[in-house]
Amino acid sequence: MAEQTDKTDDTRFTVRTPYGRRAVALSIAAAVGGFLFGFDSSVINGAVDSIDGNFELGSALTGFVVAVALLGCAVGAVMAGNLSDRLGRRRVMMIGAVLFFANSIGSALTFSPWDLIVWRIVGGVGIGIASVVAPAYIAEIAPRQIRGGLGSLQQLAITLGIFAALLSDALLATIAGGASEPLLWGLEAWRWMFLVGVVPAAVYGVLAYTMPESPRYLLARGRTDEAREIFSRLVPADDLDRSVRDIQTAIDEDRKHADASLRGKAFGLHPIVWVGIILSVFQQFVGINVIFYYSTSLWKAVGFSEQDSLLVSVITSVTNVLVTIVAIVLVDRIGRKPILLSGSALMTLSLAAMALSFSFSQGSGDDVSLPGVWGPVALIAANLFVVGFGASWGPLVWVLLGEIFPTRIRAKALGVAAAAQWIANFLVTVSFPPLSELSLTFTYGLYAALALLSGLYVWRKVPETNGMELEHAETLFADSDKAKAKAKARAEAKSRS
Repeated sequence: MAEQTDKTDDTRFTVRTPYGRRAVALSIAAAVGGFLFGFDSSVINGAVDSIDGNFELGSALTGFVVAVALLGCAVGAVMAGNLSDRLGRRRVMMIGAVLFFANSIGSALTFSPWDLIVWRIVGGVGIGIASVVAPAYIAEIAPRQIRGGLGSLQQLAITLGIFAALLSDALLATIAGGASEPLLWGLEAWRWMFLVGVVPAAVYGVLAYTMPESPRYLLARGRTDEAREIFSRLVPADDLDRSVRDIQTAIDEDRKHADASLRGKAFGLHPIVWVGIILSVFQQFVGINVIFYYSTSLWKAVGFSEQDSLLVSVITSVTNVLVTIVAIVLVDRIGRKPILLSGSALMTLSLAAMALSFSFSQGSGDDVSLPGVWGPVALIAANLFVVGFGASWGPLVWVLLGEIFPTRIRAKALGVAAAAQWIANFLVTVSFPPLSELSLTFTYGLYAALALLSGLYVWRKVPETNGMELEHAETLFADSDKAKAKAKARAEAKSRS
C-alpha cells in the first residue's frame, strides 16, 4: 500500500511542478498533429453526398474518394520513421503541416474527382507523418509518471479535430442552406468545409517550428549538450544527470545489438512489431471510422434531415471528446489492459445492438428506414459504441504504440504500426458503401465479431505497461524466454544502480 501511495504522490508532484507543466505544454503542441488527423478524417462527412452529386461518382468511387487519403496516410507513416530519425521529430512535424495545408486548398478548389483524389493523398501523407511523429515525441519527452495521460492527448486531439470538422460542416451547411449551396466567392459550402483546414495546419506548423527537439533524438545523434539543456526544463535538477545517463546507456546498448532492425523470427518481423500491428488493425476493424466518415449519410438514410444528421454527428463527436478525457484521467490509475478489455466488451454489445436494429430495416439504398423503436435503439447503440471506443481503444492504442517499442526501433516500428492502422482504416472505409448496400445487419455484425476478438487478443497477448520506464518495455515483449531473462536482468541491475 505504501508503494502505491508513493507512486500517487510522485504523479501529483510531477504534474504540479514546472517540469510537469512544461511536458504537458509540449505534449499538447505535438498532439495538434492528432487534431489534423481527426479533422481530415471527418471533414469529408458533411461533403461526401455533395461530392457524389456534383461529380456523379456512384457508391464504389465515392467510397474510394473518401478512403484514398488513408493510403497516403500509410505512405506518410512508413516514411515518418526514417525521416524523423534523420531530420528530427520537429522538422518532420513541419513537413506534415505543409502537406496538409496544401491539401486543404487543393481539395477546396477541386474540379474533378481525380484531382480531388490526388489532393487527398497529399493530405494523407501529411497526416500519416503526424500520426507517427506526435506519439513518438510525446513518449520521449514525457515523465513516466504521467506518460499514459500525455500519450492519450494524441487521441484527445483526434477527437477534438473530429468535433471541429463536424461542427464546421454543420455551421457551413446551415448558413448556406445546404452543403451543395454556394457560400462566399461562389464556392459551395462543401468546398469551404475543406478550406477551413488551412487554419489548424498553419497553427501546427508554427507550433512545430517553436518546439524544442526531442532530447532522446539529440542524444542518439551525439548532441548531448543540447539534450541536457532541453531535459533541464523537463526534469528536476537532481534527476537531470540520471535521466540523461539512463537514456544514453540505453541508446549505447541498443547500438551494440545486431537486431536493431524490425526483422525477427515471427513471420519476418520482431514479435513486438506484430503486437503493434495487430493492436492498430483491431482499432480500425471495429468500424469506428464508419461512424465519423459516413454518419451523416447513415442518419439521413434512416429518416433524419441533412441538418439533423449533421447535428447528431456533432453530438456524437462531443461524446467522443468527453469519454476520451475520462480515459486520460483513468489510464495511469487503472492501467491499460483493464480499460481495453472493458472497451472491447461495450463495443461488442453496442455493435450487436446496431446489427439487430438494422435487421428490422425497411427499404434499401437511400430509402432505408427503421420502424418503431429501432431507430432510437440504433442511435443510442451508435453513441454507446463511440463511448466504448473513445474511453478505451481510441486513446490507449496510441499510448501503447508510444511505449512498447525499444528505443532502437521506436520510430520505425511506430511507422509500420501506424501504416497498418491506415491500411486497415482504408479497407473498412472503402468497403462500407458496398457492404451497407448488401446488408447493414451483416456489416455491423462483422464489426461486433471483430470487437469481441480484440478483447480476446488483449486478454491473451498484451501485458500491462502502466508505470514502466520506457526503456524497460522490451522485458514484456521479448521473443524468447532467454531474451526475456536477459532484458529483465538488465532492468533489475539498472534499478539497483
